[in-house]
Amino acid sequence: MTESPRGIPPLTEERRREPRQLTNLLLGIIAFALVLFLLVQARFVLISLAIAIILFSLTSEAINAIARLQIGPVRVPNWLASLAALVLIASGLFTASAVLLAQANEVVTMILAYAGPAQKAIAGLFGWMGADVEAAVLASIQQVELAGYLSALASQASSLLSAAVLITLFVGFLFAERVFFQAKLESLMGEPARAHNVARTVGRIMRRVNHYLLVKAAVSVVTGAAVYGVFKTGGYELALPVAVLTFALNFIPSIGSIIATVIAGLAVYVLTQDAADATGVFAVCGALQFVIGNVIGPVLMGRALRLSSFGIIISLAFWGAVWGLPGMFLAVPIMVALMIICAQSETLRPLAVMLSREGLPDDPPAQG
Repeated sequence: MTESPRGIPPLTEERRREPRQLTNLLLGIIAFALVLFLLVQARFVLISLAIAIILFSLTSEAINAIARLQIGPVRVPNWLASLAALVLIASGLFTASAVLLAQANEVVTMILAYAGPAQKAIAGLFGWMGADVEAAVLASIQQVELAGYLSALASQASSLLSAAVLITLFVGFLFAERVFFQAKLESLMGEPARAHNVARTVGRIMRRVNHYLLVKAAVSVVTGAAVYGVFKTGGYELALPVAVLTFALNFIPSIGSIIATVIAGLAVYVLTQDAADATGVFAVCGALQFVIGNVIGPVLMGRALRLSSFGIIISLAFWGAVWGLPGMFLAVPIMVALMIICAQSETLRPLAVMLSREGLPDDPPAQG
């Protein structure tokens, strides 16, 4: 090895690699910032696309099963099964949007009617700390611009119809293209074996996400119905809005059930201004959430989810910051997909292990 001029030692391979590593790190940070910017700017379209993909995944197996049916000599064509599924999805989306809009209008009306009593009731919770503290809390609450929050809620609710139209269009085009997915995949991968591996990975993602969403929907329906029964039994108003809100919030893991329980207790306190009634409803709803969410839910879910609890919280925080409330609903399906994809790569497998609950991101072996 020859020495460099003026006695400067030659660069070793390790020292040559350092600038490249720094460059790659900076490029990675720039790429992440760019992707984050695009996720925020195109949030409406991307959220609609993500929901459309989930609905397409949920109905694909049903369409295949219907297309295999044979009524006498007649077999149901694939296009007819897809069209029927699209009509059902569109009807469900628009019905859900109408229900949510109606409940949002009822909530807004109730908030306007109970705004004054609610402010005094909430401030009264701090009465044990002294009259000065209660007056200060009341003054602080009265400074909140309720009209601005209500207008923001109304604008978000009105965007549901636009989202329903866009989701329906996305699902329709996915149904139209589903026949050519395998051919496109083989052409893209170049090798049938690689295309088969990718299709198998996509199938695993679809099975896990579908199972999670179906079980979560069933558990959320039971929980919402139970909360509705509690409100009806107690003779409280807002039974249906609170039940619908409970159903929706239960799709947010960990914190959704807590928020729904707090809202139920707070709603009863505002309606009755009776701390005993509110505490009773809070305790009953909390017990229902605990039993259904921590006993019945895991039994039905089995080992399908297999996600780290800490990873779920991180995913909720990240997607909630990027996409707001819809991002929190989509956090778990996105995390499932990310874990399965990372598990297929030797480089990214450590990330899949960290995201998994037991360090086992792969499917459990089939029981004989």
